Amino acid sequence: MDEIERQGAALFAALRDRRPIPPLRGRVPGLDLDMAYAISSAMLRRRLAAGERVVGRKIGVTSAAVQQMLGVFEPDFGTLTDAMMGGTTLPISSTLIQPRAEGEIALRLGRDLDGADTSPEAVEAAVEAVLPCFEIVDSRIEGWRIGIEDTVADNASSGLFVVGEAASPAGFDWEGCEMRVWKNGAPLSQGFGRAALGSPLRSAAWLARTLARFGVPLRAGDIVLTGSLVPLEPVVAGDRMALTLSGAGRLEVCFT
Repeated sequence: MDEIERQGAALFAALRDRRPIPPLRGRVPGLDLDMAYAISSAMLRRRLAAGERVVGRKIGVTSAAVQQMLGVFEPDFGTLTDAMMGGTTLPISSTLIQPRAEGEIALRLGRDLDGADTSPEAVEAAVEAVLPCFEIVDSRIEGWRIGIEDTVADNASSGLFVVGEAASPAGFDWEGCEMRVWKNGAPLSQGFGRAALGSPLRSAAWLARTLARFGVPLRAGDIVLTGSLVPLEPVVAGDRMALTLSGAGRLEVCFT
């Protein structure tokens, strides 16, 4: 087994057994971004072999607030599977290691996006629905001691996600839409669409272009998570969170 497969297997085992591993940086010879994405692909192959299926993609580390919290200053991407998609009750205590919740704008695509020259305008034309979203990120790296290579290899630190009711994209204020988040009934944070690389459309266009480099298209029906608009918030079993997204409704989730 070569180093890429070895690290992909280690991260898959960490996911399966809920036992984090040390950071890859400084430990894995030759680790760079290309190798990190190859490790992520090796981890994904094991998930698919275990019966999961791809339902979309996510872009991570898009907002200044999240970049400052994690010490990672460029976006990355990961893959969403059906096993990661939950309802409004999420069993984090039995599935995740060190979860943190973030509020996002999710998109559902009505047509394929597979071009290296994808623009925000092309993304807007492809969007079928806008959905309020909580992503519960998690790290298989001990203590969230991550650099960009660690989070890339670890499927962009993806954990679980839940989306609310679909809203029409017609007339949606991509940059100016406001998100408000509550935790256990108390106001927690707020942010605007522009926090995601200036616009969720720009964020999704970056994702489509970057995926194209790896020969991976976005397909009609895919869910695309466009990046957090608010700081990450640690959560434990018993916590409840809610968010509102202007123009797209409300979403509530209970953690168990």
